[in-house]
Amino acid sequence: MTIDLTLVAIYILAMVGLGIGLTRRSSHTEAFIAADRSLPGWAVGMSIFGTYVSSISYLANPGKSFASNWSPFVFSLSLPLAAWMATRFFVPFYRRTGTVSAYTHLEQRFGTWARWYAVMCYLLTQVGRVATILYLVSLAVSPLLEGIDIRWLIVIVGILVTIYTLTGGIEAVIWTDVVQSLVLTLGMIITVGVLLYVIPGGFGHVLEVATDRGKFHMGDFGASMLRPAKGASSTFWVVLLYGLIINLQNFGIDQSYVQRYATAESERAARRSVWIGALLYVPTSAVLFFIGTALFVYYQGHAEPGLPARADQVFPFFIQSELPIGIRGILIAAILAAAMSSVDSSLNSSATLILCDVVRRLRRRPMSERGEMRVLYGSTLLFGLLGTTAGLAMTRVATALDAWWA
Repeated sequence: MTIDLTLVAIYILAMVGLGIGLTRRSSHTEAFIAADRSLPGWAVGMSIFGTYVSSISYLANPGKSFASNWSPFVFSLSLPLAAWMATRFFVPFYRRTGTVSAYTHLEQRFGTWARWYAVMCYLLTQVGRVATILYLVSLAVSPLLEGIDIRWLIVIVGILVTIYTLTGGIEAVIWTDVVQSLVLTLGMIITVGVLLYVIPGGFGHVLEVATDRGKFHMGDFGASMLRPAKGASSTFWVVLLYGLIINLQNFGIDQSYVQRYATAESERAARRSVWIGALLYVPTSAVLFFIGTALFVYYQGHAEPGLPARADQVFPFFIQSELPIGIRGILIAAILAAAMSSVDSSLNSSATLILCDVVRRLRRRPMSERGEMRVLYGSTLLFGLLGTTAGLAMTRVATALDAWWA
């Protein structure tokens, strides 16, 4: 356990160090919110990919395929079409306007109320999103790091992500996302390798058992789009359409994505970043669903009395009970990487909106560079504290879903 803790600590401190190391390059407003529009498309694309793979999907996708089948994977198949539409319409639009905010044009088209409504909804959602991610990742990681209370994990991760986001701005967010994307990918590769090694018959046996049990089923392909066949939970086409709508929402009006278009060194690089993020996520999603399927096959032949009843806890249970020390630490770091790459995006994008859509909108006279930086620092700190506090509050509810319906 000491080795695992050491690996996790080294990883988290390295991310904080990277963010602090970029402090000087993010010392003025344009650098803090748009990295002086100088970043390569591949780095921005990996950051988009890292934002897509939150700790929720990193744990939930294997849980979904473990409990049912690959129907939810159809959501990911809509990404290439959504990416094409984004590069054809959204990226040129935002690059042409030159705005960093995704909501400035709403005021021009519909009036002040539309801009305020969108900004307030986004900011409130990000507080809830940060809280949920911190709570769920701590809930999953806490049993893997015996002796660490879930509340301490929420506080530690929340504070450290806030520190490197506050000091390094969007450039720190993007470059740490690049590293975190590599770490979470390494974690998936290791997991697949271990599963295929411990399952007798390896890949062929997984395919045989999973096919017999219908684990690769991706929904009803019947002629009726809205009405699935008897016994089917959903149609392929409904999930595909739902995925397209949500992914277009992400690429088109989500500040976390729109802001990244502004950081790219050119419009061509911004277009490339969208394609990189989308095309990396599709196979990654497939691997996560395969992990859940392989876990199902593994536990069919290895009955475990302590196997969790909840499907989304099976992957962490496997990490804790089956992986050797050291490898387990890498997987814990991968889960944290998936969380941190989403939280840092929420914090920086929220601070950007406070400056661009609230402070600048309300002030009659332009604020000084130093004043704007104080707003950005203060807003990042504020949303980091709000998200962490809300995450702590979630420890008092029965499930994370209860917090949204309360």
